[in-house]
Amino acid sequence: MSFADRLLAAVRASKSVAVVGLDPRPDQLPAEFAGGTPADAVAAFNRALLETVAGKCCAVKPNAAFYERLGPAGMVALASTLKSARERGILTIADVKRCDVTDTAKAYAEWCGAWGCDAITAAPWLGADSSLPFVEACNAAGTGVFFLVKTSNAGSGDFQDREVAGEPLFLHVARAVSKWGEGPGAWSPVGAVVGATHPEQAVKIRAAMPRTVFLVPGYGAQGGTAAGVRAAANAKGDGVIAVAGRSVAMAWTREPWKSKFGEAKWREAVAASLDEMNRDLAGAGVAGGWLA
Repeated sequence: MSFADRLLAAVRASKSVAVVGLDPRPDQLPAEFAGGTPADAVAAFNRALLETVAGKCCAVKPNAAFYERLGPAGMVALASTLKSARERGILTIADVKRCDVTDTAKAYAEWCGAWGCDAITAAPWLGADSSLPFVEACNAAGTGVFFLVKTSNAGSGDFQDREVAGEPLFLHVARAVSKWGEGPGAWSPVGAVVGATHPEQAVKIRAAMPRTVFLVPGYGAQGGTAAGVRAAANAKGDGVIAVAGRSVAMAWTREPWKSKFGEAKWREAVAASLDEMNRDLAGAGVAGGWLA
């Protein structure tokens, strides 16, 4: 199966387009994970978190930076996390945002196979010769790649919104990424990262990329809403998966879950937050066709 087909199967099995970000901060984890090294705490917490979210989300997205900063032990924790997700049947999207010249890009493109994950993120800013190795590797292995098109951060417009030949740069990138993903199937294995915090731009990008799956970050803690996710979808509400990081994975530190559950019941807080996210997205009409 292609990555797009496996993703759609995961969405239907979980009845969810939610992607849980796994960006652990060792100093903020529940006290039950104290006592070992930071990397050990991260790996143990992630195992428990994966048990909690299994069946309630379509995928998880560990951001490599939160593991790399812990050194070699952190990379072991990342490998352990990816293995734990596979054992629970949860798709994994490694948020690595790799980008480099052609030969180096070819090495980076082997990331999915080497680490045993289902998809990665990549930056297309060096052009086609540094991006196509990711596409070729994914097509060969049945994995996926999500290229950054319009990111969720407040400063994304500094460059991405600059006009080039009368159009914002992000639209030029969107069309290129869409072309790289041409092929059979209703949905391309070559996806795009399009932030929920920029709904007006998302509508324009969707028009340029009708068969591309959008990985939509920014829901929750970054201020993105279900309406922002819906803006990135097609007319049926399909073609999007929405990322929530701290608002789900650290739910017990935020209201209303902090008052309702607190640290002692952090698992219940995570589950409740994810359930609310799923209801919120469904209420906005997200994935209306996929889940019909």
